[in-house]
Amino acid sequence: MVLSSAPKETNAEAKPLYAAIYEVVRQIPFGKVATYGQIAELLGLYGRARQVGYALFQVAPDSDIPWHRVVNAQGKISRSPMRQGNDDLQRILLEREGVVFDAQETLSLALYRWSPKHSED
Repeated sequence: MVLSSAPKETNAEAKPLYAAIYEVVRQIPFGKVATYGQIAELLGLYGRARQVGYALFQVAPDSDIPWHRVVNAQGKISRSPMRQGNDDLQRILLEREGVVFDAQETLSLALYRWSPKHSED
């Protein structure tokens, strides 16, 4: 039996959700990162960090969406053999932006985490 890691939404349902995810990710500034869970929470998708991961997996490496600025909650790149080398590309792109990784391949979320500005209502 083959288990699929695909999202549960159909393609039609996923498109607006993915577009919203991409819009938030586009706001992450150069040299900053967000976590998958942080992006999910900003969209009111509490507990759906994996959905953010599914959406970003669909992005081409050379896209204008800065997919590389999203990391896991431990400040690490979430590695997957399905990415065919893009894990290394993600680190390279982040390092070009001045993000530093320690010997355990972890970046400091305290230092690099993006804090979006919310308008006061």
